[in-house]
Amino acid sequence: MDRLLVLPAHVAIPHGHRLEVIEQIDLLTEEPVVLAVVDLDTGIRYRRADEARGDFTRWIGRVLECTVTIGGSGRTVLRVDPIGQGSAGAKGALHGADAAADAAKAEADRWGGTDRPPTEEPERFW
Repeated sequence: MDRLLVLPAHVAIPHGHRLEVIEQIDLLTEEPVVLAVVDLDTGIRYRRADEARGDFTRWIGRVLECTVTIGGSGRTVLRVDPIGQGSAGAKGALHGADAAADAAKAEADRWGGTDRPPTEEPERFW
């Protein structure tokens, strides 16, 4: 499953490069926040100014797409294919699975689902 990383900086990493990504779960939003990215092919490290505190997740992936927005505050969107062990944190995987299950339930409810009793046919007179 591809991961989409949005970084508030200009980070140009070529397609195919291997990355080490260090993330931490934000306690308020329960979403992963990227603390650092290391381009393993060039050795360049990109990290936030503030230090990491508490538990964090480290995973490795390969860059599939990189889009750098020029101007304003600038930002980078990386689409990364996680590889190897620990490619996704358990909390992130469960969050995605819960969201998929909720979406499937909503769609089943919308289309009638199987939990509704079948409608009885009217009695036929010949």
